[in-house]
Amino acid sequence: MSTKIGIDDAAPRTAQPGRPHRLPRRATFRLRRWAGWLFALPALAFYGFFNLRAILQSVQYSFYEWNGIGASTFVGFQNYIDVFTQPELLRPLINAFYLILFFTVIPVVFGLVAAATMRTMEGRFSGALARTLLFLPQIIPGAAAAVAWSWMYSSNGVINQVLRAVGLEGLTRAWLGDFDFALSAVGFIGTWLSTGLCTLLLISGIGKIDTALYEAARLDGANAIQQFLNVTVPGLRRELGVCVTVTIISALASFDVVYLATQGGPGGTTMVPGVQVYLLAFNDARLGAACALAVVLAILIVAIILPLQRLFQERES
Repeated sequence: MSTKIGIDDAAPRTAQPGRPHRLPRRATFRLRRWAGWLFALPALAFYGFFNLRAILQSVQYSFYEWNGIGASTFVGFQNYIDVFTQPELLRPLINAFYLILFFTVIPVVFGLVAAATMRTMEGRFSGALARTLLFLPQIIPGAAAAVAWSWMYSSNGVINQVLRAVGLEGLTRAWLGDFDFALSAVGFIGTWLSTGLCTLLLISGIGKIDTALYEAARLDGANAIQQFLNVTVPGLRRELGVCVTVTIISALASFDVVYLATQGGPGGTTMVPGVQVYLLAFNDARLGAACALAVVLAILIVAIILPLQRLFQERES
């Protein structure tokens, strides 16, 4: 009896029919990891072919003088030197940084104030209506917004009619044709488009702040402004990071609003890198200079966004 049991124990175990064979845990983990990459492979291939390939080609073309059709001439870093020495290429970069004031600073500050105000209106119809009206511009395409604001900025547009009605006719002007006010007028379109997104993100962030913090602040004698600065703003660092990142990219890479509103005029006062790249490539047939300006713009965006992301992450931690 004991001998039989020993023989049975020593015999190799075979999988019972009907039961699946289980892989080792490490092999299962590797299989799942590679299965995830296989699912992502079509999207990665699409992105690599249409995005990464275009980026690398732009970098390559930036070292050549080429009209897009004929033979190209290698010029080294001359196109990059021209970006920082020729006023027609440097000025769009300066204008883009100026637009950050309208696309980022004003919408974020106004969004903070609006979100803090609407926190006290939670549950009321007026609060829901205010959120809807503030977010409405976000669902309107930038091209449509540019056309609509061009009509309002015209000599007989709504803005000038309102100024005349209140007795400020001396302030009326063709806003998009004025050398001093055209860039600010275009920037205000960006403010109108970006404010709703910032406000909605900050409202959602305020909803996650523990109300006990506000109660504790009130018990300590903090007024509304002190609660805003010491409770609301620190609790919205992550949302502020998203708002700043998205709006800065919109300001530096703006194209549709500027192109449809002014096409860079008058006299290049509203020219931005996106429009300049388009004009250099398709109007002037200077593919090399256009690619160099696009590469410089991409490097500037990355150089600005990465430190900001690191800053907000450090504060969050």
